[in-house]
Amino acid sequence: MNSVDNSRPPLKIRSVNLDTGRENVVVISRLSKALRPEIFRGFSRVELRRNSRVLLATLLITDDDALVGPDEIGLSEPAFRRFAEPVGSLVTVTPAAPPESLEAVRAKIRGRTLSAPEITAVINDLTHYRYSDMEIAAFLISSASFMTSGELIALTAAMAQAGTQLKWPNPIVVDKHCIGGIPGNRTSMIVVPIVAAHGLTIPKTSSRAITSPAGTADTMEVLARVNVGVDEMKAIVEACNGCLIWGGHVNLSPADDILISVERPLSLDTREQMVASIMSKKLAAGSTHLLIDLPVGPTAKLTSDMEAMRLRKLFEFVGDHFGISVEVITTNGSQPIGNGIGPVLEAQDVMAVLANDPAAPQDLREKSLRLAAHLLDYDPRLRGGAGYARARDLLDSGAALKQMQKIIEAQGPSDCRSDLGNLTFDVMAGSDGFVSGIDCLRLNRLARTAGAPLDKGAGIRLFKKIGDRVERGEPLYRVHAFDRSELDLTAAGANSDTGYSIDQQPSLPRTTTP
Repeated sequence: MNSVDNSRPPLKIRSVNLDTGRENVVVISRLSKALRPEIFRGFSRVELRRNSRVLLATLLITDDDALVGPDEIGLSEPAFRRFAEPVGSLVTVTPAAPPESLEAVRAKIRGRTLSAPEITAVINDLTHYRYSDMEIAAFLISSASFMTSGELIALTAAMAQAGTQLKWPNPIVVDKHCIGGIPGNRTSMIVVPIVAAHGLTIPKTSSRAITSPAGTADTMEVLARVNVGVDEMKAIVEACNGCLIWGGHVNLSPADDILISVERPLSLDTREQMVASIMSKKLAAGSTHLLIDLPVGPTAKLTSDMEAMRLRKLFEFVGDHFGISVEVITTNGSQPIGNGIGPVLEAQDVMAVLANDPAAPQDLREKSLRLAAHLLDYDPRLRGGAGYARARDLLDSGAALKQMQKIIEAQGPSDCRSDLGNLTFDVMAGSDGFVSGIDCLRLNRLARTAGAPLDKGAGIRLFKKIGDRVERGEPLYRVHAFDRSELDLTAAGANSDTGYSIDQQPSLPRTTTP
């Protein structure tokens, strides 16, 4: 027998076909006999309760009797999934009191430094979907204005503790992370099999694309399943020394995904929030040794070595506090890495490098080797400085390819399409000369316009890099798409601004190396 609040007549749960993204949304009829909609006009959120289960949600009122009846309450797809009660169950609905932690957000807006318990309370409410997007934005903007070192440590710890925390039996657990922004920079998919083939543990959890045309998880999904649970992940790592999976499925730092979804539309990307985001996931993943890749370039997230140095110091500070050995390196972010932008094209580049294909992009191969070398040097069994030679041997011998195939088999086949977009458009050089610059942000946007990463076979194949000679009318890159309207829109955008600069004299790319 269900226990319900007799002071307020219950409503029956109904699942409605509404994909409301991250937000919990519920719908009641304007003719509801159990709830008078006018009572709730002053409240943007309501609380659903059944036995001990509680859900906070945004309330919508409908005049469509086919959507919900007078004795029903409709739950959007996310709300129905999270509430996890069957259709027809009786629930009580009351106005939701604002989370107590909102007072801390208001204090932060007024300029007060928050304590660790206050930050923990905010993150806990975020994780349980008790904040609206507007309230999340308020917290982000107030934190972006200023954040003390103590608040940074507290935020990192709270985010790590809010979800799954992995533990590994090995004394050395290595990981790498790039702050992103550079198209085609899919080094993790080469570094992981090299390091795993050597014998170090590297349980790599990666993100999906948010504003880029591909994340590591999107690209790996072309080759294998990435939606892997915690127990299965541990079994894969035990068998293969590593994995390449989507971090969201193992619930590492769940508040981070919520914060990022609001940060991106607001173009908020402060150093402190970036560091807390990355370090919370690595802390939750059980990493002991972490390599951070900071690409620096004119259109990268970091445009100067000074910016990179300040960010490096923050990573080192947080790593020291939590006992993670952090090494931060700056790399060349002046242009895309590899020849492909988009999941299928990037997966092709990765497998070409692993297979030692002579046509494989050498910049992707070389950067991956140097990153892998840094991680292999953590192995006390290797002599100092031997990491690069070991990484190259593992790649050249085919051991890394064999390890990647083992990881792919362990994770299982993907059910997504892996064919390349059959509609194409070549973007031509407008003059003779030499490529002097490539706008990474522009190419990212064009690849997304073409359909990536939603269409994994959509994207851009590059023919020219900085320093290359071009002639007027020669193709700079080829756009791939499945949808004619998306191809036409991308072509129009590329004709307006190709993202390439061409000068009469050759220009060498930025020389920063791993």
